[in-house]
Amino acid sequence: MNLRNLLWPMLATLALSACGKPSDPASTAATSEPAVTAPASDKPAAAVDGARIIAADQEPGSWMSYGRTYDEQRFSPLTKIDKANVSKLGLAWHYKLDVDRATEATPIVVDGVMYVTGAFSIVSALDPVTGKELWKYDPKVARDKDRDGCCDVANRGVAVWKGRVYFGAYDGRLIALDARSGAKVWEVDTVVDHERSYTISGAPRVANGKVLIGNGGAELGVRGYVTAYDAESGKQLWRFFTVPGNPSKPAENKAMEMAKATWKGDVYWKFGGGGTVWDSIVYDPELDLVYIGVGNGSPWARDVRSPGGGDNLFLSSIVALKAETGEYVWHYQTTPGDDWDYTATQHIMLAELPINGTKRKVLMQAPKNGFFYVIDRATGELLSADKFAPANWASHVDMKTGRPVETAGGDWSKEGKLISPGPIGAHNWQPMSYNPQTGYVYIPMQEAIAYMAPSAGEKKFTGKGNWHLGGESIALPEDPKELAGAAAAHKGHLIAWDPVAKKEVWRQSYETIWNGGTLSTAGGLVFQGTADGRFVAYSADKGEKLWESPANTGVMAGPMTYEIDGEQYVTVAAGWGGAFPLALGGIYEPAKVRAEARVLTYKIGGTDTLPPPKNNVIAQPEPPELKADEKTVAKGRELYNANCGMCHGPNAIASSVLPDLRYLTPEKHQMFAGILAGAFAQKGMPSVMDKFTAEDVEAVHQYVIKRAHDLKKELSAKEAAAVPKT
Repeated sequence: MNLRNLLWPMLATLALSACGKPSDPASTAATSEPAVTAPASDKPAAAVDGARIIAADQEPGSWMSYGRTYDEQRFSPLTKIDKANVSKLGLAWHYKLDVDRATEATPIVVDGVMYVTGAFSIVSALDPVTGKELWKYDPKVARDKDRDGCCDVANRGVAVWKGRVYFGAYDGRLIALDARSGAKVWEVDTVVDHERSYTISGAPRVANGKVLIGNGGAELGVRGYVTAYDAESGKQLWRFFTVPGNPSKPAENKAMEMAKATWKGDVYWKFGGGGTVWDSIVYDPELDLVYIGVGNGSPWARDVRSPGGGDNLFLSSIVALKAETGEYVWHYQTTPGDDWDYTATQHIMLAELPINGTKRKVLMQAPKNGFFYVIDRATGELLSADKFAPANWASHVDMKTGRPVETAGGDWSKEGKLISPGPIGAHNWQPMSYNPQTGYVYIPMQEAIAYMAPSAGEKKFTGKGNWHLGGESIALPEDPKELAGAAAAHKGHLIAWDPVAKKEVWRQSYETIWNGGTLSTAGGLVFQGTADGRFVAYSADKGEKLWESPANTGVMAGPMTYEIDGEQYVTVAAGWGGAFPLALGGIYEPAKVRAEARVLTYKIGGTDTLPPPKNNVIAQPEPPELKADEKTVAKGRELYNANCGMCHGPNAIASSVLPDLRYLTPEKHQMFAGILAGAFAQKGMPSVMDKFTAEDVEAVHQYVIKRAHDLKKELSAKEAAAVPKT
């Protein structure tokens, strides 16, 4: 059997692409102009500045920035909810978000208002005591824009500063709203090249009156950068590119001159190079530095993007910049010459730790590659690097050179290899937290391998909406038993990691990967949502499960907590979607939760209830007759997995987030070609006719029909097995 048809390629590509996705009909309810449903208040709205964030512990009831404080530790000093009474937590209120897709935001609560985002970057302002909507703003992102992103139409939240709310729209705009009314104050276009697939999913940060934002799109062929804008006017103040541009032109600055020397050939700039700053941006007010986490290369395969090797700076790096000017200060590259989509965009947090008897100002990160890093944040000196998850691509990090020691088992340039972790990572975007009382970091860790193999094909940039991997496309086995083996090879865990002792202290294990971010509190608790639809509290010291509540959907976002009028609340944004659910969620039974997007808020004695969860059982319509020969079906399989599988599931095994094409109605089968030509573009299914011929469309359709008949046989066999034998 061809290796590409084995169970391991499942994670070689991770998210969305050409075949598009329909939007939740509820999304039409939001309007571009905010609907104010509560009277104006005399109280200040989002009156936040740097001094107030620095002094956040003096008003622990607020949550004023993405990670609560500039250090991004996601630790709350609140103690009203603790180990003794957490079992009495109940749902205080819930708020339905507009679009049932990936929900990844951490809400902000300040000056009596909660600000939260949902899919397609829709912003809601809520009463944090009752959940009542105060206003809502929809930036009207085109629903077929999701084709230009890797990992669903998610948004991780807002920043607030001096009466304004800032957020990035998925199509690349940075928008400032009036915090009181939700009216738009200004917007700017952050995209440098609209012929490329740039997006924004991350939350902005504000430092010294500058709004900082990065972009996504490395898999789809872009050049990464981070930009600072004036918070008052939206004027661009500085921009730092993370990878060099056209090698025939002068570099923009000394940092790019340094980076340029680490790339080979002239192919990379045609692909964009990658290196997007799509998530972690941290401001250090003590040193007046900004730390950015830089993403993967474009394409993934380093032999394709940089023939002849090279470290390819600043891919997979943590980079320190001067906050005032964006000038380069130092960097540490976690994965030189990244070959595995090992982004270093994962959560970065700041702390002071005793290292060898001396207190050091450090930053900590647990990126995709499976190593936990502690770095001196003033100098960039590596202090420790230890495996927190299984990783076979490198044996260890050489502390003299700071470089990983790669293994032969991780080299897939000549032949396919099983790689651990795979591109989905040992830790993805879901934020970790640090509790200074226990000294532990709480990491949503996962064991997620992948089969990665070189490709003799794609060697050129092929435009917007197309993935550029430099390797083989995703493909799963079609045999149900092999699929079960694939699912069993992936495991999710919550681990408590001691960054000083450099070891795991305790863990809680789950049935599947892609569990939520964490929150730790002075009440001795750790909160985390799960992929199988629960919200859970553990003891911070020992990891004992103390409480859980159903969420009706998978929970991925980082929880937060706040206090109003002496009452502590815990909130999490719940909603299934993103890279893993779209690409592989269909093969994991525990992850087949429905996508229901809500804000869930709990308090001691809460009595609210959720409506019953969506029905997860759908009857299969009778599939049409399969008319194609084996050669045509095989061609359709190749085309489907390369262009449609990242959205609708490899081998047409979809998750519950987007339609499973094996369940298409007779009417949808009749208009299949029209759908691929853009008939449903406004519902989120873009046209793919820029890459398909009419014969290609028919081949894909016949493959989908074939898979529908396969499913029919599987369901019939299950029904027969369930009948009691007499």
